Amino acid sequence: MPDLPVYECPRTATTPNLDGTLTDPAWEAAPWTTGFVPIHDGPTPRFRTRAKLMYDDQYLYVGGLLEEPHVWATMTEHNSKLFHENNFELFLDPDGDGQNYYEFEINPLGTIWELTLPKPYVDGGVPIDPTNLPGLRTAVHVDGTLNDPSDTDTGWSAEVAVPWAELAPYNKGRATPPNPGDEWRMNLMRCEWPHEVVDGAYVKGDDCEFWVWSPQGVADMHRPATWGVLRF
Repeated sequence: MPDLPVYECPRTATTPNLDGTLTDPAWEAAPWTTGFVPIHDGPTPRFRTRAKLMYDDQYLYVGGLLEEPHVWATMTEHNSKLFHENNFELFLDPDGDGQNYYEFEINPLGTIWELTLPKPYVDGGVPIDPTNLPGLRTAVHVDGTLNDPSDTDTGWSAEVAVPWAELAPYNKGRATPPNPGDEWRMNLMRCEWPHEVVDGAYVKGDDCEFWVWSPQGVADMHRPATWGVLRF
């Protein structure tokens, strides 16, 4: 197995204002992840994707920055299966046992989907869908114009604050919030679908590309053994 990526997650002394832009000064202390790569075999991603993470006593903060010349989205219903369109995803396995892990997805409209996997699909896992964390906070920002094919956009970004209190059930027997030096398992993914412009509107094509922080070795995000390390 190749070396897993490690993200050194800093503690923030100030609570960030979540507006989807990642421009709050608190984010300056958080390093960028390495750029996302194909989930398995495939060409280098056409657009850059990076993320930042940090934490305080109440939340784990995650921010994603996605270059995208054509920002579009149609799914507005809460807990829709957002991987059917372009999105940004977070996977957390706090105790690193490959079971009972949390998945979060968000699209450029700010629509979210949350679920829990008792175990991976390949092992017969049946998702607890949805698993909405009541204290979750999210924001998105579009650097351009959403659903307008007539211009070229810069991209979109998302911020999420995940409450430690609601992550504790995924981390039984261990400290939540984590202690300095604790390690969780994590991955991040971007779904990027091709599109056409028909009658002045975006129309989704076939064959989604999956770009990830920690490559999986197979076209399956639900292989926690190949997720990266989130070190506090």
